[in-house]
Amino acid sequence: MASNKPGRKSTIYDIAKATGSSTATVSMVLNGTWARYRIKEATADRILESARKLGYNVNMKARGLRLSRSGLAGMVLPHYRNRFFAGLAQTFEDQARSRGLCPIVVGTQRDPAVEVSVTETLLSQRVELLFIAGVRNPAPLNALCAAAGVPSINVDLPGDGAPSVVSDNRGGARAITDVLIDKLIARGESPDELILLGGIAGEYATEMRIAGFRDAFEARRIAPAPDAVESCGYNAASAQRALAARHARLGRLPSGLLMNSITAFEGLVQFTSSLSPEAWKSAVVGCFDWDPFAAHLSFDVTMLRQDVQTIISEAFALADHHDPADRTVVIVPTGFGKMYEEAEQTKEFDR
Repeated sequence: MASNKPGRKSTIYDIAKATGSSTATVSMVLNGTWARYRIKEATADRILESARKLGYNVNMKARGLRLSRSGLAGMVLPHYRNRFFAGLAQTFEDQARSRGLCPIVVGTQRDPAVEVSVTETLLSQRVELLFIAGVRNPAPLNALCAAAGVPSINVDLPGDGAPSVVSDNRGGARAITDVLIDKLIARGESPDELILLGGIAGEYATEMRIAGFRDAFEARRIAPAPDAVESCGYNAASAQRALAARHARLGRLPSGLLMNSITAFEGLVQFTSSLSPEAWKSAVVGCFDWDPFAAHLSFDVTMLRQDVQTIISEAFALADHHDPADRTVVIVPTGFGKMYEEAEQTKEFDR
């Protein structure tokens, strides 16, 4: 151990000798640049502790880095184009700030290469946690976070590399399918004309919504049409093309339409805008997603609302009690949009 006699100031050479580190490493830790040069945090901690014991005047910037408190919270998501992802981002920002964290939200356009690049950048900025929303395969991102010792939580789509928080896609799809079947029956129409349009085959959310759709039929001992499910993607253009093809085959719209997302619903609105009012008002319409603009449409639509407040709250709870081995999947119930709830209350009052 280096001498610490009165009148003699400790030097970086003393610290290097005490910790078995090079003087260059000690210098980078003491001037606060160690993270930039990929020096391990454990090494930095050991050097700073030795400096303290030896009475070395430690750079306060370095001491702050030692605490690993960047004050940053990160979130990646596909885009902001629909209210669900925009709502997740806004709620994440609000809850992060309420915890004294500065939120950073980045859209990745569902590009796996961009997702990895953005995650690496956020980790290099020493985010204290990362929420990974709407990523079909979050495993590579979870692995990057685990290697950096940063808690990651999968949101909306689950993964095997970290805990996840998702909507109750199956239960929600069954509930809204039940509503639409009841509406068709009340109008004297056959439920087997109800179709589910949109989503990506093989993706968790889509598969769960398809299962819930079929559950509703099975519970009534009836079967949907063989072509009732069409996973044509999430974007509006693909939904518009799929509807145009069905309209051409039938000579009209199907009697019942359940759109798998708000973007697929936009495709429906775009397509029906080219039809006469009589043509599209005849359909019973539902959407697994919610947006208040639908209240201003001239046809009836039942919308299912995902609970973004609870989703983000549950994700923060998992981050607060982070366990690297935890693979919990928290399922958050869905609910109907306010328009449907008010309509049902009015019916009850009228009865």
